[in-house]
Amino acid sequence: MMYHRLLPGIAGVALALSALGADTGAASAPAAGSLQLVPASDPRFSYDGRFDFSAPASPVVIWEASTIGIDFEGDRLDLRFGGVTGQVFFNASVDGASTVVALREGMPDRTIALPVPGSGRHHLALFKRSEATAGTAHFNGIGIARGGMVFSPPAPRYRMRMEFIGDSITVGACDEDGDKDQWDDRSTHDAAFSWAALTAAAFSADYENISVSGIGLATGFVDVLDGQVWDGVYPTAASARANLDAWIPDVVFVLLGDNDDSFPRSRGLPFPGNFAEKYVSLVHAIRAAYPKASIVLLNGAMWAGTHSTELGAAWTAAVSSLEARDPGISHYVFVHWTSNHPRVADHRVLADELVAWLKAQPFMNGRS
Repeated sequence: MMYHRLLPGIAGVALALSALGADTGAASAPAAGSLQLVPASDPRFSYDGRFDFSAPASPVVIWEASTIGIDFEGDRLDLRFGGVTGQVFFNASVDGASTVVALREGMPDRTIALPVPGSGRHHLALFKRSEATAGTAHFNGIGIARGGMVFSPPAPRYRMRMEFIGDSITVGACDEDGDKDQWDDRSTHDAAFSWAALTAAAFSADYENISVSGIGLATGFVDVLDGQVWDGVYPTAASARANLDAWIPDVVFVLLGDNDDSFPRSRGLPFPGNFAEKYVSLVHAIRAAYPKASIVLLNGAMWAGTHSTELGAAWTAAVSSLEARDPGISHYVFVHWTSNHPRVADHRVLADELVAWLKAQPFMNGRS
């Protein structure tokens, strides 16, 4: 599920690591017998997602479903991380064999060894399974056996690009939990099994997941609104804006509103009267950023989206207004819903619903 984007202006060419100079950002040579460093700034790394590249030798991995890939030679591999905030979990895969890597704030810079199945050429894929607001980490590169080489991974042949904008439902929050949702240990929250990831996989699509648990359009459980963060490098109101021209989706999915209903309901407050206005404003901003994209507006999947009459009425009014003026906008309401956050099995049902609907839509002709 990686779209292999090299650092701007640099071609990916196989090169012996011993030939790397100081201009690559490499650390000083390690002692004999130790691993050799491949700095994160090496042009053969592929980066998929929104990263903070202000320090190229130590980019910040932020959003869920962000991926890093490289091919390497040898029988040894370690991962180098630093600057961890909160909790960060990766699915780290070498030649398809996956390991969960856990990072937590307060740890010293981490070097984590991964198993490698013998010598020869291998492929590393790092997938950030935990969401942006749970934590971030600086990626400082990898260590491989001395004398080994690294290569740009073969670029996959994606058919299209999809962007998913949502809340905890789309993040995949709690999808590996048991009977009860829990938020203390984010290792059971895996974006790789969210309905977004499964939908993208069904269409061989590259995708980005720009979703935040608890977020709403007019109100929510967090201190930012989606209109403040959907186009940010970080999920904060003060963040620099992302360069949206660098990666343009063919289809944008928006699933928001559950928190606009559930947050005030949990406090005995009325449904926000400006929800429809905020919803329309967000979609207009998405359209301005992506003039040619198809935009799919979604509702449902949890109790509020399926059963709240206030949310349903406001969402329907907003969607009707948007669709009347923009033929590139359409909508779908999930039939399946859960009272807790969807588990992996629920995400599969949600994705199957949406995929079946998408296959019948004219805007998918030629894309699917």
